[in-house]
Amino acid sequence: QVQLVESGGGLVQAGGSLRLSCATSGFTFSKYAMGWFRQAPGRERELVATISWSSATTRYADSVKGRFTISRDNAKKSIDLQMSSLKPEDTAVYYCAADHKGWGRSSSDFNAWGQGTRVTVSS
Repeated sequence: QVQLVESGGGLVQAGGSLRLSCATSGFTFSKYAMGWFRQAPGRERELVATISWSSATTRYADSVKGRFTISRDNAKKSIDLQMSSLKPEDTAVYYCAADHKGWGRSSSDFNAWGQGTRVTVSS
């Protein structure tokens, strides 16, 4: 009954911006850390950004730091990923995930996943 549904993916030119959203239900959202991951064709899944249950701590992959911003709205039980200065190498399917431990300190702690939304960045 846990559900995570991503939206907002699409095609964007390099240098542009895109905002992804993830709507959730079926768990105590405010107690979970949340994160965004991505997987490019032929590549392993990688962590993009995480946010702790309290929003006190955010973490970013070095490749996106300064360009992407993760946020959460505990009232709406949703998270967003604001992506700016997009590069072709950002092209991937982006997944929303939930960490029951609440801290988002390890990718192995994320145990609930959405179906993904595709982001394509053209040059």
